[in-house]
Amino acid sequence: MSADTVFTAAMVQMRTGLLPGPSLEQGIKLIREAAAQGADYVLTPEVSNMMQLNRKALFEHLAGEQDDQSLKAYRALAAELKIHLHIGSLALRFSPEKAVNRSFLIGPDGNLLASYDKIHMFDIDLPGGESYRESANYQPGETAVISDLPWGRIGLTICYDLRFPALYRALAESGASFLTVPSAFTRKTGEAHWHTLLRARAIETGCFVFAAAQAGLHENKRETFGHSLIVDPWGVVLAEGGVEPGVFLAEIDPSKVETARQAIPSLQHGRRFGVADPKAIEAGLEHLHLVGGSA
Repeated sequence: MSADTVFTAAMVQMRTGLLPGPSLEQGIKLIREAAAQGADYVLTPEVSNMMQLNRKALFEHLAGEQDDQSLKAYRALAAELKIHLHIGSLALRFSPEKAVNRSFLIGPDGNLLASYDKIHMFDIDLPGGESYRESANYQPGETAVISDLPWGRIGLTICYDLRFPALYRALAESGASFLTVPSAFTRKTGEAHWHTLLRARAIETGCFVFAAAQAGLHENKRETFGHSLIVDPWGVVLAEGGVEPGVFLAEIDPSKVETARQAIPSLQHGRRFGVADPKAIEAGLEHLHLVGGSA
């Protein structure tokens, strides 16, 4: 297979529970459904193994990467189904005090092709009293990750990363044709921003965007937005989920990446630039902060 080969991508939409066991059962059932419908590449949402807000309960059920039963089961499943299986993320033990939010790309032989630790931590107070402090429990990653699929290169991100466009541009400039955003967006922020941000990332980079999502009211009483999306490089939505768990597929033609980038070659037109700050100039600080573009 090559970048000219059309393939089928599937977004698995889940409603992850408090414990890894039942969440794994749900994930396996939906992944099998996706494969039965002809999926070559399958993506699950962020924290596919458990959604646990209680720190004590979270750490009671965390395992390290080498011991995690969900990861072992998913690797065996990828090999059995002969698919590229991308587990959007698993909550894993990083240290006695911290977990890690880690994405895994698994090949059709069950081997790990790539892993990525979520860089941007969701620390926010929402209207209505909802509050999240991801950094209290999770160690942030520091490295962007790109990997190879038979159909082109894929860039790995997770959920809140979506709000930091420089990450996606860097992945596209490194050759990514596909960008992944497995997520657990809250219903409130999802309603406001989910579609707009995902379509913008696709348009800005000329990439396909794959975004498998958590959906509905979870056991921990958190409500997630759902609406898993597959977006093409022109910003067209090819597949969309609702608010229930399920599988949503689309045929992916990688040649559309080159077509979009030829029409609008903005990836080639990035330039470094300075920011002129009048206050800094008044204070005698003549240097400009260089940002943007390619070096």
